[in-house]
Amino acid sequence: MAAVAGPRAALRDPRRRRVIPLFWRLFVPNAAVLVAACFILILAPPNGRVPVLVGGLVVMLLSDLVLMRWAFAPLQRLFALMRRVDPLAPGRRLSVGGPESEVTELTRAFNDMLDRLETERRDSARRALAAQESERRRVASELHDEVGQALTAVLLELDRIGRSAPTDLQGEIHYARDTAANSLEDVRRIARRLRPEALDDLGLVSALINLSERMEEATGVRVERRLERSLPALSGEAELVIYRIAQESLTNAARHGDSKTIGLALENEGACVRLTVSDDGRGFEPAVEGRFGGIRGMRERALLIGARLEIDSEPGRGTRVYLEVDAAQDP
Repeated sequence: MAAVAGPRAALRDPRRRRVIPLFWRLFVPNAAVLVAACFILILAPPNGRVPVLVGGLVVMLLSDLVLMRWAFAPLQRLFALMRRVDPLAPGRRLSVGGPESEVTELTRAFNDMLDRLETERRDSARRALAAQESERRRVASELHDEVGQALTAVLLELDRIGRSAPTDLQGEIHYARDTAANSLEDVRRIARRLRPEALDDLGLVSALINLSERMEEATGVRVERRLERSLPALSGEAELVIYRIAQESLTNAARHGDSKTIGLALENEGACVRLTVSDDGRGFEPAVEGRFGGIRGMRERALLIGARLEIDSEPGRGTRVYLEVDAAQDP
């Protein structure tokens, strides 16, 4: 309720100058122009002089045009801002200037509305992603503890059967054992992708090293690492966001960008932590970025912790993902 009551209280603030309604701001100048024209006609009647009437009409129209443009200029700026508002690029606000009027109050109300919407969006995204990570953790645990143990038991049983089975069945048993072993490895790989154990157990840098090594093994793409270990303290939420954005960037570069080499850098400068993932792949047109759900997911994760995310790409010149996290403002 406090967030809603704020703008209303501002409207009743007695220290603020009295608001001039837009109606009077338009009526008074127009009335002044008409009175001036009438006064001129009284002093110097046209007596059939058409040029005098035409000249007076032109002057009235020009005066009215200038006054109307001046009165509606704040509204035009407000409309332009409304068209530029992007939920994934928060922080844009319209400056409030000029005499107090309904337009300035509308501008303040619009800015306050953006504040409330961005706060609510950030809180909603935090709750949604927290629920998503909790579900990932649960599924990963079940895959590791239940499916993984069941497949391990199958492997042990196949080994036992293989030792006493006839020779003509050995080939089939070995095939079944290899299939079970491959399935067990797939389950472990999926569980690691769902919830990075290295991040919980060893920290961010070690988790990124483990991630890049597994990416090299799976895809054959070379990952050049430059990871600093002396990083400012980050919350678990911020570390998870950095890891997930690095994971998505590496996956996109290896699978979709047709890259041969990927650069992975994690650096600190003062209270900021910077993640950079660059590749030499085919890139893409910035205009089609919105078609990629993975990129949108990265932007939403960066927004969650108030980080700055930039994606620079050009066809034939690769892609560069740049994430900057301010540890001092890390929630």
